[in-house]
Amino acid sequence: MSPKRLFGAAALLLAVSMPPAQAETITVTIDKLVFSPATVSARVGDTIEWVNKDALAHTATVKGGWDVMLPPKKSGSVVLKQAGALDYYCRFHPNMKGRIIVAAK
Repeated sequence: MSPKRLFGAAALLLAVSMPPAQAETITVTIDKLVFSPATVSARVGDTIEWVNKDALAHTATVKGGWDVMLPPKKSGSVVLKQAGALDYYCRFHPNMKGRIIVAAK
């Protein structure tokens, strides 16, 4: 077997034996009317979970997209379906803003 074919076979074997990347849960905390961290990086298939520590209700809203209701002292989540940058805000407190940068798998 030529070195080129041997290398190709080894690379294929390595790729087949590697487990697929596991989806992650990325937590964003809401405290004192602030999303923290304000910007997160994720991959398609990951879950973003918002934990609302405030005594007020909030949302994580993407214009033309999803709207996650976050009651006081509760959490909510969304699974990311496509790559791209998502800017979101709270409908009740529009000065609260966050960003999710979603990479392909």
